[in-house]
Amino acid sequence: MALLLLLAIGAYFWTVSRYPALYKKYSQGTHVSVTGAITFGTVMAVQPGMPLRQRVWRTSINWLQANEIGMTFGFFFAAAALTVLATIPRRRTSNAYVNSLLGAAVGMPLGVCANCVAPIGRGLYASGMSTESTLAAMFSSPTLNVVVLAMAFALFPLPIVGLKLATMLLMIFVFAPLVGARRAAPGIAGECAIDVPASATWAQVVETVAKSYAKSFWHIARVGVPLMVLAAVLGALAIETIPQQGLHAPATLGGIALVAVVGTFLPVPMAFDVVIAYLAMSRGVALPYVVTILCTLGIYSVYSFLVVGKTISWKIAAAAGGAVAALGAVAGIAAMALR
Repeated sequence: MALLLLLAIGAYFWTVSRYPALYKKYSQGTHVSVTGAITFGTVMAVQPGMPLRQRVWRTSINWLQANEIGMTFGFFFAAAALTVLATIPRRRTSNAYVNSLLGAAVGMPLGVCANCVAPIGRGLYASGMSTESTLAAMFSSPTLNVVVLAMAFALFPLPIVGLKLATMLLMIFVFAPLVGARRAAPGIAGECAIDVPASATWAQVVETVAKSYAKSFWHIARVGVPLMVLAAVLGALAIETIPQQGLHAPATLGGIALVAVVGTFLPVPMAFDVVIAYLAMSRGVALPYVVTILCTLGIYSVYSFLVVGKTISWKIAAAAGGAVAALGAVAGIAAMALR
């Protein structure tokens, strides 16, 4: 029953919303457009002449609306995953690299951005999966999705895509295993475990699964929802206050570092990194900046940082953000040789 619930939630989201939306962006090719500051579209117009407070509020609303479907899936799927995994005795191996591979395999088909995958990561970790599996799943979902990769290969030269893939694989198979700590499974997994006697009726089974799912959902939502609102405001504040005119200047080491930090911080939707980097390249932005944007924007965000910090540890959350920014900056510097 728990597994059927998990598959039903996933199948509905993937077939009705996520993959049709991703394929639509892919089919638009070079004609894909962006009208929001950190979203593809807007429900509330944001004009440069508006007061900062109004721009931040409107951009926050646009972000929450853009992530409405993905976040809904993230919370419901995370609770279902925790419910299912809590019934499995073994959720990790003794090899950190195998755990990272397992996490990457879980994350790749999810089809959700770095923001919407954060609640799922919380659910995976709460179920007893290792730190490296949780991080690998969170890194692979927004970056190694087959449609997003197809978009990258279609819009960028092979060397640029190679730099992006290199940074992502380093995060998944080097960073994640290195920081993966052998921690005891959180107590919530035991609370959500399903124990149904063989003599139970179907009604009793449904009731037991429902109670377990409710506990799982509360564990995800009580942290994820408030942090989601906070991330919306912080992301809006960052994009509305950081001047973007500098992207049109010649690339410098300081500029690359700043772009890497901002790209790591901003909470953007699925495939936004590929699209915005392509638009920047088509408008004459220096290639090192383009590559840095491509390699940092979308894999991690302030929301990922907040959820990882609250769920695993603030040290690992900061290390993940620092690693993404550092690798993105290195990729940007390497791009100087491609000009």
